Amino acid sequence: MAVDTTSTAIPDPTALLVGEERAQQIARLVRRVRVAEADGERFEVRSPVTGERVALLPACEEGDVEAAMRRSRSAQAEWARWPARRRARVLLRFHELLLSRQREVLDLIQLESGKSRLNAFEEVMATATTARYYGKHAPAHLRVRRRSGAIPVLTRAHEHHVPVGVCGFITPWNYPLTMGVTDALAALIAGNGVVVKPDAQTPLSALWGYELLEQAGLPPGLAQVVTGDGPLVGGAIVERADFLMFTGSTATGRKLAARCGERLIGCSMELGGKNAMLVLPDAGLERAVSGTVSGAFGNAGQLCIAMERIYVHRSLYDGYLKRLAEQVGKLRLGGDLDWNADVGSMISRKQVEATIAHLDDAVAKGASVVAGGRARPDVGPLFFEPTVLTGVTPEMDCHANETFGPLLEVYRYDDIDEAIERINDSAYGLNASIYAGKIAAARALATRIKAGTVNINEPYAAAFGSIDAPMGGMKQSGMGRRHGGHGILKYTEPQTVASQRLLPLTPDAGTPAAPYAAVMTQGLRLLRLIPRV
Repeated sequence: MAVDTTSTAIPDPTALLVGEERAQQIARLVRRVRVAEADGERFEVRSPVTGERVALLPACEEGDVEAAMRRSRSAQAEWARWPARRRARVLLRFHELLLSRQREVLDLIQLESGKSRLNAFEEVMATATTARYYGKHAPAHLRVRRRSGAIPVLTRAHEHHVPVGVCGFITPWNYPLTMGVTDALAALIAGNGVVVKPDAQTPLSALWGYELLEQAGLPPGLAQVVTGDGPLVGGAIVERADFLMFTGSTATGRKLAARCGERLIGCSMELGGKNAMLVLPDAGLERAVSGTVSGAFGNAGQLCIAMERIYVHRSLYDGYLKRLAEQVGKLRLGGDLDWNADVGSMISRKQVEATIAHLDDAVAKGASVVAGGRARPDVGPLFFEPTVLTGVTPEMDCHANETFGPLLEVYRYDDIDEAIERINDSAYGLNASIYAGKIAAARALATRIKAGTVNINEPYAAAFGSIDAPMGGMKQSGMGRRHGGHGILKYTEPQTVASQRLLPLTPDAGTPAAPYAAVMTQGLRLLRLIPRV
């Protein structure tokens, strides 16, 4: 069903940002994106940059989710019969279409999320990289594998991977294209159908992405997008999907995982983080400061793998803090649809208030602000300055709890063992970073940090961009992994097919039990002497 063209328009403030002609192009783009068929209520999508309405979309209900599931299941049966290499060609065509038409989705991402254009481009890169990886490597991950049989020569065993059916996705607002599409790419190429519920604040980029996938050759109906209220629509997906992928808060993840357990369906979740960076004594100061700025304030700090805690060795601390404050002070805030801003808008008043609450609590309890610390309504309604705190102590709310905003804490340490202990003293374990001169030494330290990904001389892009390697969290930061073999095989059911030749493993009726057991005992002793059996 098309977006309501009579009520959807890019408002005048957007025209001021990009010019009248381009504003009309964006308006036509918004009107073109399609959603699952739904009657009844509509809800508004408003740009955090201007506060104005960008689109009016269907508020789907339980019956709409049921219909979307039915359509996806109908298309999935034929799709699963396609050879993996044929399915892979769809993703590679999508890769090329995405890169050639990136301006369209960059505009949508910025309008609905408020992020800077460079941060929006990160989404294009991540989505293209994922499509390329699975387009090239999924057939190998999914191929039938020979396994050792019970008895060499006589028994042959093969491992197959069968698609689970229709996978449900509940995706967040902070990376509307990346999170809205990339996890589903793995499920699709594994032979599944997908029903996706993007966050109601940022549904347009995902809608655009699935439209582009159909243009790349994805069978119509296989991927369904349902929009509307999170608990209602997301809950309906959980009740009907054969597998659930959720990215969001730990609190919500617990509830969804419990329901998946009741239904005995698989689930994978990337949840909260309180990510730490360790700056070693031999780290290059300028590089560490630059990595801190990009790692903490990209997407205005609204990134689950962003840095929120920095541990700096005493020998570097004063110089590091001075350079950090200087660099943060130079960051350009802005909401224009161009490449000029370093930091964009926050997504909502709720996120701004959560950041302010952590800041005010810390300052009231003795922390010091060394950079930023102010809302910027002169730039836009939801802009907040990147902020650096020192003197944060355990009784402050921001010490252990995720802020998910442009608020950074810097700590001094003397001993590396002490620093790692403090880093690990967290309920979360999603991402971490080490800045060091000696890479080998940093790698050894990395394995001591309880986090699903650890980057060396990078805040998060090195690990997240290495799509062949698994990405996900330890402890309360999630369960399961995206990317690589883990990221595709989780959307399948492993199936063993074994065939027996010549002699049966089980004795024929009437065979004396004692002689059978004696022969098998000798056989087991012989098998022990054969390597790799």
